[in-house]
Amino acid sequence: MPLKIVYKPHTLHFRKEAGTSRGVLTQKTSWIVIITDSEKPGVVGYGECGPLPGLSVDDIPDFEAQLADVCSIFNDLDLDVFPFNLGIILEQLIPENLPSVRAGVEMALLDIMNGGERILFKNGFSNHGEGLLMNGLIWMGSYDNMLGQVEDKLSQGFTTLKMKVGAIDFDQECRILEAVRNRFDKDAITLRVDANGAFAAEHVKERLARLSAFDLHSIEQPIKAGQYKLMAELCASSPVPVALDEELIGIVAYRDKFALLKKLMPRFIILKPTLLGGFTATSEWIEIANRLHIGWWVTSALESNIGLNAIAQYTARFNNPLPQGLGTGQLYTNNFDSPLTVENGHLYYRKEIAWALPSHALAEPA
Repeated sequence: MPLKIVYKPHTLHFRKEAGTSRGVLTQKTSWIVIITDSEKPGVVGYGECGPLPGLSVDDIPDFEAQLADVCSIFNDLDLDVFPFNLGIILEQLIPENLPSVRAGVEMALLDIMNGGERILFKNGFSNHGEGLLMNGLIWMGSYDNMLGQVEDKLSQGFTTLKMKVGAIDFDQECRILEAVRNRFDKDAITLRVDANGAFAAEHVKERLARLSAFDLHSIEQPIKAGQYKLMAELCASSPVPVALDEELIGIVAYRDKFALLKKLMPRFIILKPTLLGGFTATSEWIEIANRLHIGWWVTSALESNIGLNAIAQYTARFNNPLPQGLGTGQLYTNNFDSPLTVENGHLYYRKEIAWALPSHALAEPA
């Protein structure tokens, strides 16, 4: 299997400004990796390397140069890749400080090993039209803007809403949550909030106490990562169940993953394969979480439909009943046309809809 890899940058443009506690995004660049096999003309594997600005370990100035180096080494090795050696190749070929490259190359290799048809994992979602339950994401904005987003998501049939908090006035954020709760109790609408580490240590307990009035399912990353003593205390005593997100980024070794979760013992962890180094790495987190009786769900990290498709198919393997964070495919004006559709708060793979993907003939790096 003489494989060759190239890449093609693709800048995604948001339909609307996407606000988080780390700032407002209007565009995001991903690098589409494309693998071909000279012995199988026309069979192409696609993956996506999409470091998240301000958060990914590999959000670095020379990212493209390092990606080009990985591709050059890959092409020089004339690799044979099989399911049993995939993890070893990713670990030895791609440095651990390039998690999104590991994720993207893994996607493309899984795709081409499965025939190059964008079916990386065969399951009910990818083959039989089964839907994945999702949360509807409410981005940070003005009070009226966020209430408008809530109404929009409810009209689309979402029964779990996830609201970004920590950027606008906290009193306004509480009023939005109160407005939802005045209309729907926790049995009708599940509410999650995501602080992205925005709460200061001196205010976090008071804010968690206020948030507890709204019957929240969970709060993601209430404080910045690395404050282990305080985070352990919050995980043990918070009136709102704590979910770790940014806390997991940059933790690579299995023993370090286990030690972190054992020390903090959150109620949930949030898994973003692009930020964690791909599916092999994410599966380690899932195995540890299951051993420690910690809940989890998977979230996309602003990938295009190429990455979102791979992540959704991977997620479907586990039959996790919790709503997943996979609704980001609708964010962009220039996303790739794909079989992914959102209907009534679920993500579906509709085989009758064709993909529109970049040609590998146009993908040679400059």
